[in-house]
Amino acid sequence: MTSTASEEDMDPKAFRRALGNFATGVTIITAVGADGEKVGVTASSFNSLSMDPPLILWSSIKTSPSCKIFETARHFAVNILASDQMDMSNHFARQQEDKFAGIDWEPGVGGAPLFDNCAGRFQCESYDKIDGGDHWIFIGKVVAFDDFGRSPLCFHQGSYSMVFSHPGAGKKPMADPAKFPHADRMGNHKFFLMIRAIQGYQDRYQPKLQTLDLNLIEARALLVMNDTFPLDADQLLVHLNAPMVEVQEALLNLAKNDMISESGDGYVLTQFGAQKADQCWDIAEAHAKEAFSDFSEEQLETFSTVLRHLI
Repeated sequence: MTSTASEEDMDPKAFRRALGNFATGVTIITAVGADGEKVGVTASSFNSLSMDPPLILWSSIKTSPSCKIFETARHFAVNILASDQMDMSNHFARQQEDKFAGIDWEPGVGGAPLFDNCAGRFQCESYDKIDGGDHWIFIGKVVAFDDFGRSPLCFHQGSYSMVFSHPGAGKKPMADPAKFPHADRMGNHKFFLMIRAIQGYQDRYQPKLQTLDLNLIEARALLVMNDTFPLDADQLLVHLNAPMVEVQEALLNLAKNDMISESGDGYVLTQFGAQKADQCWDIAEAHAKEAFSDFSEEQLETFSTVLRHLI
């Protein structure tokens, strides 16, 4: 499905969905204010800018409570999260009184908190601040960095992802294959095969959801709430494999479109939401039937048994 919109009639939801086609890494940006208050925010807007001088940039919405500290801080740090740090990403995406309570960190340049086990870290002097509409674009001059070489956490179309080599990428011939007995172990490792299978399955499934004017995380939320009692954002987070900020936005969109309503401390489906959930199930079942059409009932039962055992 394709669409073209002018600035006058641009749908913010559709615009955000289109931006979601650009896969990004996930970072936690940290700083310390003049009064010693520490701030940390999950951000995917980080990018490189210049090699000489060494500059990077990221952006923050102007109305964010932490933005005032970043506007005045003389230093900040960029912690690039590794693929096993989803919990860290979700933790720093939540609004809470003290995000650093119970979190291990060490002070970097200017006191900006640095985290262990990241993929990489950049310590920066504040270099410039540029007006970017409803965001401030912060530019930092890198004064120190760490490259730990860990696989990074990625974000694409509302879900966390991981990095894998493209199967169509050219491979350099090995001079002596006997010296590399495990060269193809990623291609045959069951975990990596599962990740690739899920990504391929999802890539073909997601466009079908767009016919319902839902993104992947909104559809998942409807399906989860269709089968459970009222859930709040933290409880939904367990099922949705997405950053807290995306879960919260999905709930706002679903509530705005009268698909869910508040019930106690959580959310439940409205009548319209239940109808949408049924449509999501119809699409999910049709897609599964198409995807697994070449397998026998015995193979599918074995597959389901293996999945249940792993869960």
